[in-house]
Amino acid sequence: MLQWDLSLFSVSPAADLLSRCVSREALFQEEIDSASSRMSPVFTSHLHEAEQRIKLQRQLDELELEMQLLKMQKASADITHIFHLARKFQVLQKFCVHLQDILREQNSLRQRLMRPLGRTNLPIQAHLHRSVVDVVKMLLDFIEALEEKRSSFHSWITSRDDVAQLNTSLAQLLTQVVELQTLSNQVLQLKLVGGSLWCDNL
Repeated sequence: MLQWDLSLFSVSPAADLLSRCVSREALFQEEIDSASSRMSPVFTSHLHEAEQRIKLQRQLDELELEMQLLKMQKASADITHIFHLARKFQVLQKFCVHLQDILREQNSLRQRLMRPLGRTNLPIQAHLHRSVVDVVKMLLDFIEALEEKRSSFHSWITSRDDVAQLNTSLAQLLTQVVELQTLSNQVLQLKLVGGSLWCDNL
């Protein structure tokens, strides 16, 4: 048989699949014929229902996603938005009006609040004045003694550093003295050797 004869009787994969579905009674031949006659995108009512369910599920997912986005926008809304600021401003205005009413009613409270804090004095009873003076003197003596101890401690630290520096300089001086003695001994030996050589030449 020739190649072109075989191509006439070859079966496409789609036709093979449809024939299997018909043989297993998943589809009926009448449904395939009616679908091919009306050119519908689906073959059976089951497929049509499944397609509708998929579309509805997709729309539901999109709506849920939009709802989540709106919730996130609401949760992370800018606090400087005019809606939030208007509410806060109204609450602040009510609070200020309430404070003004209280200050109008309590004249003494208003005068106390308007008085600068730097000029207020703590009331001390008369029998405690002498004790307060003694406490102030003790405080001044304590501060003076603390300053003396701090300065003495500071001078002790500096003197300790000075002693350490003197020790290092003394060690350096001793090493230089030893080097100088060795050099002077070498010079004397050279003089003696040079003098004996000069005497031998004469």
